[in-house]
Order: sequence, then structure tokens, then C-alpha cells
Amino acid sequence: MKRSRVAAAVIAAGDRIFATARGYGPFKGRWEFPGGKIEPGETAREALVREIREELDIGIEVGACIDTVEYDYPDFHLSMDCFWCTHKTGTMKLLEAEAARWLCADELFEVDWLPADLDLVAKIRERLRKRTGEN
Repeated sequence: MKRSRVAAAVIAAGDRIFATARGYGPFKGRWEFPGGKIEPGETAREALVREIREELDIGIEVGACIDTVEYDYPDFHLSMDCFWCTHKTGTMKLLEAEAARWLCADELFEVDWLPADLDLVAKIRERLRKRTGEN
């Protein structure tokens, strides 16, 4: 089975998380965290900075690793390193996604996430709730 190694940015601002809807491919319209493939010779963090510049035209600060998601799609295995990130420079522009939203903990499951993201979204929701004192 083909293996795809990617990095995902969980961009946080206060109690909200940034998510995008794919603008292309077989999962067009499904929601995910922005990011992309890790190129040969790149670290996951370097790939994330490059991918976010390409997808959103902004600079980010990559923080702590949240998790590494391992997920089998029918045609490939996904290995996704997921990091907390902060928007540092520039104005966001959707260069690849068809839509974007800032979501608080209670809104996270209002969008149709890609299957590989579901467990990660649940973890993020719990962390956001702890951070804001919600149950």
C-alpha cells in the first residue's frame, strides 16, 4: 500500500481552531486542518511552514506536536504529524481550499471532517474545553 507522510497545522487563536474544506480531489468539500506532504529532506515542521505559506499565504509558528495520526484509506496509508500553530505574519488567503472556518470546541463537529481527522478533532475539542473551563 502506498504511504503518504504529511504534516497538519492546528492553527489556534484564543478558543478557536482554523479548519479548511478541500478545494480539489476525491475528498473535495470535506474538512481538514491545513498542511500537506513532507518532501524528502524536510522535517515535518519545515514542511508545515512551507505548506501553510503555499495554501494560506501566511507565516506561522509551529508549536508542540499534538499527535501523529496513522490511518488507512482504501488506496493509501496516511501518517500525519499534527502540531499546534500560531498565525504570525501576513493576511490569510485561501489559495487551495474552497472554504474556511474558525471553530470553537462546540462547533468542531458541525463540519464534515475527513475520516483520518476525526479522532484528532475529538482530542482537540477536549483540550479546548479544558483550556476554557467548559465541560
